[in-house]
Amino acid sequence: MTMRGALYFALVALALLGTGLFSSWTVALTILNMGLISAIMSLGVNLQWGYAGLFNVGVAGFVALGGLGAVLMSMSPVGEAWSAGGGRLVLALVIALGTLVGAIALWKRLSRYRVPALVVLLLVGFFAYRAVFDPAVEAIEAVDPSVTGYLGGLGLPVLFGWPFGALLAAGAAWIVGKTALGLRSDYLAIATLGIAEIVVAVLKNEDWLARGVKNVYGVPRPVPYEIDLQNSTRFVEWMQNWGFDPVVGSAVVVKLCYSALFLVVLLALIWMAEMALRSPWGRLMRAIRDNEEAAEAMGKDVTRRHLQIFVLGSAVCGLAGAMMVTLDGQLTPGAYQPLRFTFLIWVMVIVGGSGNNWGAVLGGILIWFFWVQVEPMGQWLMQAITAGMAEDSDLRSHLLDSAAHMRLLTMGLVLLIVLRFSPRGLIPEK
Repeated sequence: MTMRGALYFALVALALLGTGLFSSWTVALTILNMGLISAIMSLGVNLQWGYAGLFNVGVAGFVALGGLGAVLMSMSPVGEAWSAGGGRLVLALVIALGTLVGAIALWKRLSRYRVPALVVLLLVGFFAYRAVFDPAVEAIEAVDPSVTGYLGGLGLPVLFGWPFGALLAAGAAWIVGKTALGLRSDYLAIATLGIAEIVVAVLKNEDWLARGVKNVYGVPRPVPYEIDLQNSTRFVEWMQNWGFDPVVGSAVVVKLCYSALFLVVLLALIWMAEMALRSPWGRLMRAIRDNEEAAEAMGKDVTRRHLQIFVLGSAVCGLAGAMMVTLDGQLTPGAYQPLRFTFLIWVMVIVGGSGNNWGAVLGGILIWFFWVQVEPMGQWLMQAITAGMAEDSDLRSHLLDSAAHMRLLTMGLVLLIVLRFSPRGLIPEK
């Protein structure tokens, strides 16, 4: 990292430190934790765009799959739901998989009457699948729907959900990549946007999978609970000896534990990304990004390399999604909006510096800090501007109501300023 990059990171650290000193350490650590997760998301997008020039506008879908992986791995199984329809649901999925495998085999082996035979097989498989699937789902979702209404997970430690979430996102990326990579870049953008909307729609509507819009609450933590610390005599005495309130201290300690855990993951990912960037594979990826035709003329399999980096970047986004669900303690499918999990991540990568891993991390933390802090700052600014206006002034009411939109205005302004004065980002690629 250059001195310029170190200076930017020092300024971000000072901003977080100032938030802790003048506002609240709980708020500062909350911003830091989500900033670290956002940095991991932007690092995944930077792998795809900065290394290979792949335009992924479906980040929200891969993040959502990562969150689903954390739920499926860590939540306890619902025994009654499994008894009511779990076996039939598994059978329906086996029928669907068998139909797809049979269709592929049929297409490869038959030459005559291939299309009619394929249509017949798909129709028979579809109706057989629905005949088993629909009653199973109805039975599962009828089991105490206000609390469960889904199958639950495997009940394993939540940290196992992080690599599983990355694996789910990587699997979806492989399917999209096999379909769209090798075509024009706009096809990849359309495909990733479509898969993101499909994933979010499935999470919202398939209650048997993750309770749909009713959300999954109580996702286990890898760190202690605040109430457990407050009930610990040793912890309370330790806080009192240092002159801290045990309630506030417990919240700060828990968030510090999350920060340490997220920081370890982020540093490990940066180390691996930097080693990959400096390897022959990384130089090949940048050569393909800069001139695909020349790389193909040298005998390189461009499509295969694109698929590799697309799967890797999506897996990193899925990992960040699993970490976010663990931090929040819940899976909320309605929260996976493209504005937050696609547009904002791209702003982080562009502002930080496309093609530079440290730049992507800087952009992730910096933009998230602005995203959180701009709205209260805007409220304070509007109150200062309208201080001399009459209470019943329409202009005053309009300006105060507009403070909620300062967040989007600031993001656009920051992006324009960076593109104007530092078009390659705050920490450009070497």
